[in-house]
Amino acid sequence: MFDPQESVPTAPGAETPNLDVGDPYEPQLGPLPESNVSDGDLDNVTKTGTTIVGITTPDGVVMGSDMRASLGGRVVSNKDVQKVEEIQENAALSMSGSVGGAQSYIRSLRAEASLYEARRGEYMSINALSTMASNLLRGGPFFMVVPLLAGMDDEGAHVYSLDPTGSSLADEYSAQGSGMPYALGVLEQEYGDDLTMDEAETIAARAVDSATERDTASGNGIHLTRVTRDNVEIVGHQDIDDLL
Repeated sequence: MFDPQESVPTAPGAETPNLDVGDPYEPQLGPLPESNVSDGDLDNVTKTGTTIVGITTPDGVVMGSDMRASLGGRVVSNKDVQKVEEIQENAALSMSGSVGGAQSYIRSLRAEASLYEARRGEYMSINALSTMASNLLRGGPFFMVVPLLAGMDDEGAHVYSLDPTGSSLADEYSAQGSGMPYALGVLEQEYGDDLTMDEAETIAARAVDSATERDTASGNGIHLTRVTRDNVEIVGHQDIDDLL
């Protein structure tokens, strides 16, 4: 039998062919997407900075997100940014990170969810949607995007923390963004598994308000989102104090 490791005679002066082809059945992995954005460009990227939170209740999920966008975390570039969007009638996604990357990511995830619904005649389960969302993050060219996914289906209310490496972590409550450490302190202290939607809205407002006191990239009001089995309701509030 021919052994590819044995030397093959060649004509004088000819190059020896490389017969080390490896395992022909080994999976072939392509390169991961790379960003050509330099460190210097990062200061000019419009970012949401952001404090976003998600809280599960027996009746659905409440999400809270501040309304400020900044350049490099130093200059406020917009004071009325909606950082949460409906993905399907029982799921919403709240974003932190690059605004451009977030907008592109939301369009892609919506398209995948709509395609699934058209083919199957039903909405994607929230667990399946979180898997799709994490796969898009890991395999897609979405620059500096850190989302929070919330939804309600037959299995109950769900909140998933996602990150650019493709991880998907489920929890009863969560927070993302530059104000996350301050928001989590409020959530840890006030969360209970028997909250009403109104109580969860108050806690979400307190969490975001706590973050805006110390995080310069968060502020300028709050969007509160209610996610139920068949509806996503997003309401903006310029003055958080009215909700506390």
